[in-house]
Amino acid sequence: MRVALMTAGSRGDVAPYTGLGHGLARAGHEVTLVTHARFAPLAAAAGLGFHALPVDPRAEMATERGRALQRSATGVGKLAQVVELARDAVARMTDDLLRAAEKADVLLLSSSLAALGHTIGVGLSLPSRGVHLQPLAPTGAFAPPVIAAGSWGATANRLAGRAVTAAVDGIFADASRTVRTRLGLPPLGSRAARRARERACWPVHHGFSPLVVPRPADWRPGLTVDGYWWPYDPPGTELPPRVRDFLAAGPPPVFVGMGSATLPQPERLTATFVRALRAAGTRGIVQRGWTGLEAEGDDVLTVDELPHAVLFPHLAAVVHHAGAGTTAAALRAGVPAVPVPVQFDAGFWAARLTALGVSPGPVPLRRLTASALTDALVRATTDPSYRTRARALAARLREEDGVGSVVAAVNRLAGG
Repeated sequence: MRVALMTAGSRGDVAPYTGLGHGLARAGHEVTLVTHARFAPLAAAAGLGFHALPVDPRAEMATERGRALQRSATGVGKLAQVVELARDAVARMTDDLLRAAEKADVLLLSSSLAALGHTIGVGLSLPSRGVHLQPLAPTGAFAPPVIAAGSWGATANRLAGRAVTAAVDGIFADASRTVRTRLGLPPLGSRAARRARERACWPVHHGFSPLVVPRPADWRPGLTVDGYWWPYDPPGTELPPRVRDFLAAGPPPVFVGMGSATLPQPERLTATFVRALRAAGTRGIVQRGWTGLEAEGDDVLTVDELPHAVLFPHLAAVVHHAGAGTTAAALRAGVPAVPVPVQFDAGFWAARLTALGVSPGPVPLRRLTASALTDALVRATTDPSYRTRARALAARLREEDGVGSVVAAVNRLAGG
């Protein structure tokens, strides 16, 4: 089948789908990754077709609305800001999403495009399935991951989850109305469309492990937790010589990276990280990321994007922003983590790392100090229990086949 794999967002919202897409291609399907132009090299490396969407997520974060998002201090405030930012972006991407869908036999839709993509699929008489990286369906098991970590109690969790879902519906209201008109569908509001998807038990695969987030017992039928979809790295992928030399020159270092988060005062943030690394007695590899971290010294190396699957097994610990992708990469490598959650689902993933016993606990960005990070680093790198639990969990994750579940579903659609 011709599969259009549609996603939008940062690198962490795209990279896992290169592994999923590669698995589908190996099963004989023609896969096109539909996402932002800046990620075309990821699709090419995985042997996938590519259809570019016009929005550049990094440029969006540099706009006034993007900066307002970073300034928001609460999960609810950030959600309100991202709804406004995303509504405009979705409107600009709609034409290209339609063009990509017109060349497909089936649509696989990330959570960032699921509502609109489903409407496009209905209008073009195409089957579609969700492929989500976070557990977004309302549940009593935990509070909505995009605004909180932990639990507020079953009733409050469900109410908050429905409120978040309603807010997200608003992102797609205008674009869905436009698509329905263009494709000859009768009028239907975005909330009514969501309820129709739920009543029909529209299938959604989740690309994380049930060992990390067990499937909530109160989820509706059709929602599955399948296992991780790892980013695709070509066979023989190696680290740059300067990184290999740094690793060989001393004890295992600690990785520090904020991924695609765009944070103010990068010099001050870098200085805090470096002070903590040195106070904890560890060397460090600092990733520039979208924030632009930059450190110098014999005991610290600054790098650009590197394949986590190749680098992380060589580390003593990983300090990261607790995005879903980097969280998964550290778990896969079997190394302890010190999450510095920034926004949205980061607090949720940080809490899961702590509950799994592979992290001494988060150091939230707004409470980040060199002293607090030093304490966490010392615990993560000197208490062997964190590494022992991380290695044991990594071994169990290697036994899962998250890609295989999605491949089997697409094969069924193809009659295979």
